[in-house]
Amino acid sequence: MSVAGAAVRPSGQSFGAEQGVTMGRITSVYGVKGWVKVYSFADPMENILKYRQWLLRYPDGRTQAVTIDGGRKHGKGIVAHVAGCDDRERALQFAGTDILIGRDELPELEAGDYYWHQLEGLTVLALTESGDEVNLGKVDHLIETGSNDVLVLRAAKGSIDKRERMVPYLLDQVVQEINLEEGFMRVLWDPDF
Repeated sequence: MSVAGAAVRPSGQSFGAEQGVTMGRITSVYGVKGWVKVYSFADPMENILKYRQWLLRYPDGRTQAVTIDGGRKHGKGIVAHVAGCDDRERALQFAGTDILIGRDELPELEAGDYYWHQLEGLTVLALTESGDEVNLGKVDHLIETGSNDVLVLRAAKGSIDKRERMVPYLLDQVVQEINLEEGFMRVLWDPDF
């Protein structure tokens, strides 16, 4: 899950600190004994099963805390069992819910490694060839491309224009500095891209 100097992907999205970090989604039911299919954002995907306490967030925004009492890799995915849910009909209520894990439950990372949710919302400042610094916007989210992660930037107050940008997350080559305390990241990137 952690690579030196990497943006570690436990989530596609993050939410308020009181709710936690989205680690996956329950997609459908599995079998007739209350099991559910899980799409995991963890890397490797089965790491989601290390967390036994999940906060499920329904599409309408309500939440429900559940305990997972079983789970395993199944084919290309994960299946899990919610404690106390022993039939298919009851398990159907969980389909379409996001799985959140408390931020304090995530493992501590080594210096220079970041979870995606830590990078989301940072202002991105570009150092131009002329030595000027311009505001490209804020990190909206990251995407995984296989070769490297990509920062997706959206315009924000103070940004140079209203464009969406995609900037490769390459430490030392593109990303020069990350300052979580002050809420910014410096990159070597041409603002015209």
